Amino acid sequence: MILSLPVVRTLTPDLQPATTAVAIQEVSPWDIALCVTGTLISCENALVIAVLFYTPTLRAPMFILIGSLAVADLLAGLGLILNFVFTYLVDSSVEFVTLLSVGLLISAFSASVLNILAITVDRYLSLYNALTYHTERTVTFTYVMVIFIWVSCLTLGLLPALGWNCLRDESTCSICRPVTKNNAVALAVTFLLVFALMMQLYLQICKIAFRHAQQIAVQHQFVAISTTKGVSTLSAILCAFGACWLPFAMYSIVADSSYPVIYTYATVLPATCCSVINPIIYAFRNPDIQKSLWMACCGCVPSNLSLRPRTSSDV
Repeated sequence: MILSLPVVRTLTPDLQPATTAVAIQEVSPWDIALCVTGTLISCENALVIAVLFYTPTLRAPMFILIGSLAVADLLAGLGLILNFVFTYLVDSSVEFVTLLSVGLLISAFSASVLNILAITVDRYLSLYNALTYHTERTVTFTYVMVIFIWVSCLTLGLLPALGWNCLRDESTCSICRPVTKNNAVALAVTFLLVFALMMQLYLQICKIAFRHAQQIAVQHQFVAISTTKGVSTLSAILCAFGACWLPFAMYSIVADSSYPVIYTYATVLPATCCSVINPIIYAFRNPDIQKSLWMACCGCVPSNLSLRPRTSSDV
């Protein structure tokens, strides 16, 4: 995703022979921040993938979706790093380089958003169909959902390379070259629809959770406190997701390539930070993954770590 063309300076004759000129690119602090963010994203999610891969017990539908999300975020982090390399160390004027970079970023971040939606759907189904959730049918449904997500996102990433780009007409570029303005608007509107669906699902999850709390009269006080905490956590998750992505989505709709690039950077950076938060929210808070991490690091599990199996309905 090429946000701007690097600033180029030419060394003066005092520093080189008069017959030659060496172009030096001034590195944008924003690009450095994105590259650092990409490195952090890659490290976090590589750890999540390693834990899930080397722990045979973590094969439930919930962990399949967490693993798919980690792969998407890992690719997003690598995409940010490659974007920096392509911008400053490789000739970014080569069309192949530009299209490869933007295709990877579109596919990865689209997969990240859709995997978060899939996790939300999984949590809803685990509460709505609690009696039939833990069946082979659920595992099959999860795999189908993951395959659909990746096929859709890889297709989106290929569109710029298939001609849906603004390399031939710069006036049609969006805030993220070479994505066209129309394509950027379509992606932003799709995100807003996904966000609206997530809000509706989380609202239904809260309703079901409160209904369960009312049905357990013996543990009324404990469940009420637990449910309230769970709703607060769900609200924090949804607010964090919206705070990261909504500014970029809204700006993509109203702005184009003629707008100051500083505004693009200011909305892109929070969006990428969502992939930094995702492992913390969906993986590192999970007791089963925590136990695997403790076993891998020191060969023991803290006594205060919950021994209760965690289900998809947990937050």
